[in-house]
Amino acid sequence: MLELLPPLNDKNLPWLDVIHPIVVHFVIAMALITVVFDVLGVVTRRRNLFEVSFWNLVVATVAIFVAIIFGQIEAGLAMPYGASRDILNYHSTIGWSLAGVLGLLTGWRYVVRQKDPTALPSGFLVIDGVLATLVFCQVYLGDKLVWVYGLHTVPVVEAIRSGAVS
Repeated sequence: MLELLPPLNDKNLPWLDVIHPIVVHFVIAMALITVVFDVLGVVTRRRNLFEVSFWNLVVATVAIFVAIIFGQIEAGLAMPYGASRDILNYHSTIGWSLAGVLGLLTGWRYVVRQKDPTALPSGFLVIDGVLATLVFCQVYLGDKLVWVYGLHTVPVVEAIRSGAVS
């Protein structure tokens, strides 16, 4: 059955390059823009700012599940070593938590939007702050996995395959 799978390349992936970071950058941008436009919308009470915020939140919520799917596949192929194992586990756990927070915010936002599209409860802004904090934590951990530990980079994959790193 394993012979049916495509061969892994020099980055230990069945496709050309890592897909997770490409998709996750949409999530990062849209989630943070959501928070910024929520704050601006509350301050200015302009409906169009709330609209931008809402639709960015919807797209971020859909995109995070695509990012998680590719992230889980690519994490399984990453061959983490040393401390990168723990960081990858934290990154995965926070990623799933972030998906839950985005799902909760999107549902809540949809309900709030039906009542008054130009207002947000103060509790919503608190959860926005949690969202931004989780996004920054994810960025830090993801950067560390790539730039410090080199997961899915050619030199690290070669070192792991040759047994120089375990």
